[in-house]
Formats: sequence, C-alpha cells, structure tokens
Amino acid sequence: MSDRPGTSEPFSRIVRVDALPRDGQTFDLDATPAEREALAASCKLPSVEALRASLTVKRAGREGARVTGTVHGELTQTCVVSLEPFPASVDEDVDVRFEPPAAETPGGSPAGEPIIVAIDEDEPDPLIDGKIDIGALAAEFFALGLDPYPRKPGASFEAPADEGEESSPFAVLRDRTPRKS
Repeated sequence: MSDRPGTSEPFSRIVRVDALPRDGQTFDLDATPAEREALAASCKLPSVEALRASLTVKRAGREGARVTGTVHGELTQTCVVSLEPFPASVDEDVDVRFEPPAAETPGGSPAGEPIIVAIDEDEPDPLIDGKIDIGALAAEFFALGLDPYPRKPGASFEAPADEGEESSPFAVLRDRTPRKS
C-alpha cells in the first residue's frame, strides 16, 4: 500500500530532499484503488473514488523544503440528516514548510532553546532524515477538506410537530394556584 515498509499511512510517497533538482520538482500523485479504500476506511467514508495531488517540492533555506500545490478528491459522504450517501469533492491548496528539528540543524539552536517563528506563519513541519512523505501530506489535506457535517443537497431537518404545551410534564404545575401560608 505504501512505498515505505512498516508505515501505517494509507497513501505514502517519500521524497528525499537532498535528491531534488536545484529548481525543485513537481510530483503528480494518483492514489491506487487499494490506497483509496484504505483512505476511505481511515476517514470513515463510504468510498473515495479519486485522490489526486500535484505538489511541487523545493529546497528552502540550508536544510529545509517547501511543498506547494493542490489536492483534489472525489468521494462519497453520508448525509447527517438523511443518512443517505451522496457524492462530494474536496479541493485544497497546499503550502507547507519543512525543516529538520533544531537539534539536527548544523549551527541551529541547541535542543531545549526556543525557536522564534513569525506570528503570522505556522511552525514548519519536521523534516525527518531528510525525507518528506508527500502522499501522507496529500491525504492529510484531503481529510482536512472534508465537511465534518455533510448534508446531501436538498436535505433538510424537519423538527417534530409541536404537540402543544400540554405534552410538557410541567404543564400541570402551570395551572396550580399557589398555596397561601
């Protein structure tokens, strides 16, 4: 299922940053039927019909990398109102920085010292052993793009008809006159 023995990722494509060309490289990923089935199971979906990603990986800084691109998925979700399956799609933009942990960076901050990050930027993801799993990254963005409360087009929630106040267990108390002491 994955390019890496022992990985638990349903969709895995490993890229070695040190093997990248100077101008970076674009990878067009397309999940296999087995990978889509595993991804559907991990996301608790009836099915994933397609998962495609076009990701460009470029070196950034001395030892880091940046991944940009798009992820597109075609899937079947279950409506939270009617519980019926219906087709849906996911389109997500990807822009993620990767850097080795500070202790691995030559000349970087020693372990235990804080690393300063600009406020309007996310912290970089860890670059482990000089590798990035761009398949797992695509799967992550696919999962993040899923509607957590999917509603089939045209489905609407109808509240039960109000049976009036008499159905309230406290209706009897409303008509009681208070006792005077």
